[in-house]
Amino acid sequence: MSLEKVLDAISADPLLGFDFAAICDAGGRLAGSPSATSAFTFAALRMGAIGMVRNEPSAYAGWTCHDARVETPDGSAVDCTPLLGAMPCNGVTFDIRDCGRGAPGQYNDVTGACVLARHEYPFATHALHRRVKLAAARDAGAAAFLIVQPEPGVGPVSGSSGRAGGDGIPALGISIEGAARLREAGRARLVIEADDHPAETPNLVLDIPGRGNQCVVLSAHLDGHPLGDSAIDNASGVAAALAIARAFAPHMAASPRGLMLCIFGAEEWALAGSRAWLAAQAPALRARMAVNINLDSIVGSARLTALTSGFAELPALMRGALPGIGIHEPLMPNSDHANFAAIGMPAARIIAGFDEPDSRLKYLLTAADRRRLVPDAELRAATLAAARITWAALHAAG
Repeated sequence: MSLEKVLDAISADPLLGFDFAAICDAGGRLAGSPSATSAFTFAALRMGAIGMVRNEPSAYAGWTCHDARVETPDGSAVDCTPLLGAMPCNGVTFDIRDCGRGAPGQYNDVTGACVLARHEYPFATHALHRRVKLAAARDAGAAAFLIVQPEPGVGPVSGSSGRAGGDGIPALGISIEGAARLREAGRARLVIEADDHPAETPNLVLDIPGRGNQCVVLSAHLDGHPLGDSAIDNASGVAAALAIARAFAPHMAASPRGLMLCIFGAEEWALAGSRAWLAAQAPALRARMAVNINLDSIVGSARLTALTSGFAELPALMRGALPGIGIHEPLMPNSDHANFAAIGMPAARIIAGFDEPDSRLKYLLTAADRRRLVPDAELRAATLAAARITWAALHAAG
């Protein structure tokens, strides 16, 4: 098995860019939508051309929104999008309280009010996730929550509310321009018409055996949000994972470890799909999984970082494979690798733009996350880098 042959195959692979475009063509790929179904059908066909692919679906707490509106007191609309799983709200009018960053401790005198909190660039050392802010607002007595996209001209920001069919408060994303209008108006009327229901997401799995019993799990999530193409997040990771599996497959008989390719759904729903999938696996199968390499948002900047989840052996493996890669060692539970780490399996997320708030990843979860943000050369370079890391994991001492 030759690393150079694998890299040459990826460099010459015309399907990498084609797959990326085809996944974007399916749309934003909200879990449970026809867009997601179309994308999973495409991915299954691509994986089936490599080997025997199986669908191992996971149940999750589904939610369908029929209408979502934010209005000023005069009835004019503010551009918005509901956070996934948000609590319904039947046309209630709230006082507005601007709580700035929205960190815990900043929600003062908010009982019964609708609070504004700033969305932060999520891939940074000291970022506060929206669900941390939402929970803090709810605990302080806020009756509704609006997360504000800080980039002008982009529109609202999406994301998960983290609610899974239980209690919560209405929660939506809005634009920075909309936030200015609401601050001036002082009040807002919110409508969220939505239903909770049981749901199931596909998870596509392809095993390519090696010489030994252990395997490397190469994963990427296919679902996204209805805004934009969900191109960086995560058509990029899926297209790269498919290309890596395609290039490695003819050489895997000589590999010390096998390769398991997993394309997960419902990642945007608080990582629900891979969590349920892992929980359903037999202990003997989980024991075979030596390491998880998770590709999520690997473009948007030329600089890659490995989020190594606190596993002491992973930084050296990453740097040995790719000397220039950045390393962030503490666990960041912001993609499917966190579910592997939670069961004690060494797991890393490969991501672009870490601690680069001006990178193109600032457009994630918005309508601006479209394929035009992703040069083909950057996608191919990131795929080659991920292939080097995968090679190192396949040949690491078990």
